[in-house]
Amino acid sequence: MIFVIVAVVAYATDQVTKALALEHLDGRPDVQVIGEVLQLHLTRNPGAAFSAGTGLTPYITAFAIAATLAVLWYARRLGSTGWGFGFGFLLAGITGNLTDRLLRDPEPFHGHVIDFLMLPNWPIFNIADICINIAAGLIIIQSFRGIRLDGSREKDDERDAAADGPELRSAVDLRGAEGADDVVGPEDGAR
Repeated sequence: MIFVIVAVVAYATDQVTKALALEHLDGRPDVQVIGEVLQLHLTRNPGAAFSAGTGLTPYITAFAIAATLAVLWYARRLGSTGWGFGFGFLLAGITGNLTDRLLRDPEPFHGHVIDFLMLPNWPIFNIADICINIAAGLIIIQSFRGIRLDGSREKDDERDAAADGPELRSAVDLRGAEGADDVVGPEDGAR
């Protein structure tokens, strides 16, 4: 449920802020929000992050569709709050920019992503980009903590294996000891 709520709220926030940026920033000078630190500057990005691959928009769009399907496929296995937040932000970020690529000018699959947040010495970005970065951070944290998508922990498996180890060895030893009388060896056959 967290996955769905985070994805829907973050996606809606991205789309609303892009619509507001188009309405209020198009053809206007930059707006200083926090002096030179954060400004609003409308731009249309045909490429990927850092404006890379500007001539590859259809391929980036196809990759984003595949990534969306992968997130939805793996989301069925979510059993952890942390992974729910991570995948929710990831889906919102991917689909936020994918929507632009599919629906905005100049044409479907070639649409330019609306970016409007500007920091000094950093490429202009949007809410979807922020969501993707938050998702990356949460996914890294979950991985380092050893928490799987389903909520189980890698350490729990190691602890269970260590706990099962002596019991399994004892059971094998007992079976071997019990069956020792039943085994006929060469010396038994000579009697």
